[in-house]
Formats: sequence, structure tokens, C-alpha cells
Amino acid sequence: MERNLKNILVISFGFLFLFTAYGGLQSLQSSLHSEEGLGVASLSVLYAALILSSMFLPPVLIKKLGCKWTIACSMCCYIAFSLGNFYASWYTLIPTSVILGLGGASLWSAKCTYLTIAGNSYAEKAGKNGKDIINQYFGIFFLIFQSSGIWGNLISSSIFSQAPNKVEVSEENLACCGAYDCITDTTNATGSAAPSSSLIYTLLGIYTASGVLAVLLIVIFLDQIKSDQAETEKEILETPSFWSTFLATFRHLKDKRQCLLIPLTMYSGFEQGFLAGDYTKTYVTCALGIHYVGYTMICFSAVNSLCSLLFGKISQFTGRKLLFALATVTNTACIIALLLWKPHPKQLAVFFIFPALWGLADAIWQTQTNGLYGILFEKHKEAAFSNYRLWESVGFVIAFGYSTKLQVYIKLYILLSVLGLSMVMYGAVEYLEAKSSPGTTTKKENVGPLTQETLM
Repeated sequence: MERNLKNILVISFGFLFLFTAYGGLQSLQSSLHSEEGLGVASLSVLYAALILSSMFLPPVLIKKLGCKWTIACSMCCYIAFSLGNFYASWYTLIPTSVILGLGGASLWSAKCTYLTIAGNSYAEKAGKNGKDIINQYFGIFFLIFQSSGIWGNLISSSIFSQAPNKVEVSEENLACCGAYDCITDTTNATGSAAPSSSLIYTLLGIYTASGVLAVLLIVIFLDQIKSDQAETEKEILETPSFWSTFLATFRHLKDKRQCLLIPLTMYSGFEQGFLAGDYTKTYVTCALGIHYVGYTMICFSAVNSLCSLLFGKISQFTGRKLLFALATVTNTACIIALLLWKPHPKQLAVFFIFPALWGLADAIWQTQTNGLYGILFEKHKEAAFSNYRLWESVGFVIAFGYSTKLQVYIKLYILLSVLGLSMVMYGAVEYLEAKSSPGTTTKKENVGPLTQETLM
């Protein structure tokens, strides 16, 4: 297992360095580039490009380049986005957002495929249950990966805290914070003035270097991986046409289970988009200042990271249904509380409680939903994970797309509605699975959650 574990750690730390940069930038986009909604517009364009790339790029690149080089090339697209932030405008952020979006789907699909193949390969050699090994691999990955939010946000908050121009937040400005926000640019009128250019350039330089380090780590230390030899030879002899590969993602929608999982997959984009685009701006930046964004998101990332490992371990005892129920209750409670709460600087602890609870729920959505895809669609991994990125990206695009158009309380109601629909559809998937294999359902639940993995 030593070689397999080494490769899992290389991928995990590669993603750690890459998303230390991207995660920190994403959390700051709505606050740092609030003029005319440039920040959230770039994120919306980014995930729209991710949708397009999900339709055809991942299967093509993985088959042509293999998982290793697909990951390395896709990481370079993230570096381009960091460079675009050095001179943020519609002419730099939007094109680099498109570039990142084109590489994002392939990056995650290749990572999911690599971990799934590695898990099944080791399980076959060791005579162990493939689902359990895959769950463990994804648990390790997300423990390390999710901590990227800690380091990326710690870097940003540490740098921005050096700015001496913090100002007192008036009660009038505080009235525009929270669920019933005024849909105005309050970023520079509250908490703190915009950071100086020198601080921004320092931050971006560190982020860019972190991305470059991620690419070098993958290129130098990650082993290429293949599925069994017979399957590889068959793929070489029967290479599908471009349009055949292009349509693979949509052909996968013939599977009724895939269609039923669309709301749940989209919800992953909605809930992450809300935290990154709305909570950070209308609650944290509005009431406390931009230098607190990183600290609150550290809380989210720390809890998310620890819970990803925890749920990866205990899922084999609890089953996935209980974990999904826990995430649903947690998110529902947070949404209702955010509707009722009026943020105020005197309630500092509350600003950290919400990201912590959100991180607990997100750890379940990520580890269990990704794992669910890997196990339900084991024979069509590339197409399944492409669908995952496609529909999650649709959720991101919608969430960021209406970010500057709707008041926060409306977004929270939308979030609650999508969550409810997701659980109903997910219940239907579990019913179909139980119906298709009634003799093995109990055994499956006892052995482990038919799940695995998480994003971001």
C-alpha cells in the first residue's frame, strides 16, 4: 500500500497548495472586487466555463494524457486566474476565469478517477472491500485538501490585518448587513477601507507561488496510473470519436439515478456559493471588515477538514443515509438562523459559529455525494464525475449569477427549497437501490456507506 499511499498524499498536497491560492481568492472576490459586481461576475463566468468543459474535456484529456498529466495541465489554468487578479478588470478577470473553468472540470474528474482506480486496485490485490478503501482514500484526500482553506485564508487575513485604516461601523451601515441587506456596495463604507495595492500584490504573489509549487509536486512525484491492462488495450483499439466522447456526459443521463441526483449535486454549488459570495460580504465584510473574512473562513475550513476524515471513517458504521440527514438538519438550522439574525460586531463569536456548522454539513455533502457517484456509477466513472462537476457548476453559476440582483433573504429561501427537493430525490435513489438489490441492502449498509469522497 506504500506506493498507493504515496500517490494519494502527492495528489492531496498538490491540491492543498493549489487551493490555498484559489480558495483564498474565491472567498475574497465578492469583497475585494465589489465594483459593478466584478468579483461575483468572474466567479459566475468561471463556473459557466466549467459547465462547458464538463461536457467534453474530462474524458478526452484523461484518455489522451492520463490522470497525472491531466491534473498537471489543469492546475496551470488555476495559476492563470491568480495572475489575472494582479490587475483586476473586466478584461483580465473574465478571460482568466474562463481559462480556469476550462481546466477545472478535468482537474476534479482526473482526481476522482485516479483515487477510485487506485482504491479498487489496492483492494483487489489485498482482498479487501473496494468501497471501504475508496472511502479511506477520499477521507485522507479531503482531510488534507480542506485544510487549504485554513492556510489560504490565514494568509489573506494576516496580510490585510496590517492595514492601519480600519474604521468604526455605524448603526446605519449595520442596518444594511444580513439577510435583509440593501443590495448596495457597503464593502468600503463599513469595517475597513479597501486594502492597499502593495498588500494585494503581496497576497497575489504568495498565491501564485503556491500554485506553481502544486504543479511541480504533481509533475515530479505523482506516478501515472492505469486501469487493468485489458481495459487499457481495448480503449486504445476502440478510441471513441470526439462527438461520442462529447455526448458521453449526456448519455449518462439515461441512468435514472443520475437524473435524480441532479438537485443534490446542484445544491453543493448553491451552498458553497452562498458561503463564499454572500455570507462573506453581507455578514462578515459588512459588519466586521474584509480582514475578518479569512478568519471566519478558516473556521469553516478547519471543521470541514476534520469532519471529512471523521465521516470517511464512521460512514462504514452509520451508513450514508444517517449522515445525509445530519447535514440536512444542520444546514436547515443555519439557514433559518441566518434569516433571523442581525449581524453586529459585538456578537463576534456568532460570525464563526455559522461557518463552523456550514463546514460540518459541507464535509458530508462533499465526501458522501462524491463517494455516492464513485460507487453507483463505477463502470462509467469519467462520465459520472463529469456530470457531478457539470451540475455542481450549474449551482455555482446560478448562485453567483443572482448574487447582486437579489436580497440575501430570498437567496436563503431558494437554498432551503433546493435542499428540500434534493433530499426527496436522494430518497428516491436509495429506494431504487434497495429495490434493485433487496438481498444485499443490509449488508451494504453495515459494511460501509455506499459512498465516498467530496471539493472543494
